[in-house]
Amino acid sequence: MPDLGPHAAFIWAAYAVTFIAVAALIVFIVQDDRRQRQLLAELDRQGIRRRSAKADDTPKPRQAKPRARKKTP
Repeated sequence: MPDLGPHAAFIWAAYAVTFIAVAALIVFIVQDDRRQRQLLAELDRQGIRRRSAKADDTPKPRQAKPRARKKTP
């Protein structure tokens, strides 16, 4: 174990705070993921679909947009 000198308490406290903060973020992310999945499942049960989930999965050709002309003085 390295000798941390007179600041050992501060260093260990900083490590503890960092560990607690990272653990809290992980817990929050996991809980939010579960909540979002439940909400999506409920919407799916109600028959509400995402706009990106089309019934027809074939890609449609894109139409070229007309380019704006530069005004000449």
